[in-house]
Amino acid sequence: MPGDDRGSVTSVRDRRADDPLSIVRFEHDTLGTPFEDPMPALRAAASALLKGPPIRLRLEHAETLLEHFQETARHRGWVLHAVAIMANHFHLVTEVDGDPDPGKVLADFKAYASRRLNREFGKPQSETWWTDKGSKRKRKDEAALQNAIHYVLYEQPYALVIWSPKLGRLAVSEATSPISREEENDGDPRRPQA
Repeated sequence: MPGDDRGSVTSVRDRRADDPLSIVRFEHDTLGTPFEDPMPALRAAASALLKGPPIRLRLEHAETLLEHFQETARHRGWVLHAVAIMANHFHLVTEVDGDPDPGKVLADFKAYASRRLNREFGKPQSETWWTDKGSKRKRKDEAALQNAIHYVLYEQPYALVIWSPKLGRLAVSEATSPISREEENDGDPRRPQA
């Protein structure tokens, strides 16, 4: 949650004390930037906007999502390069023809996945599985694409499911998640995989 005591990745664009002086505001939600420090007022404001308890995906949800992300990409003619699904968010790297709005691409993945999750697990109390919007970035060249794929496949220590078309399903780290057991609803969703 934005402002969380453990730190958070947010779109706060203010200057940190250690940022150089500049007329440009700094974006603090990009790869390589440190987590934001706790911000109790931001966390309280974000909590007040919740429509229900926070969603915590379990392994069963993640497996369903992976299957559906693959199906959506096939249906749309997109190339899905990498997927990592965590208990509270997901990362996708996908290649699409033309120059569509990245928001539309993300919305398609979320909409089709929501229908499937609702059908298999029922609607959550908030009536939605996702927050509005979400981070999405176009990659400018092959090197940037490969960096994004590497990030999704190898820098997600708390993933429930990690997949790529070249490598298949990858083994997931058994590291302890920063999400407390109480928050996970049904215990540790990262149980050993078949």
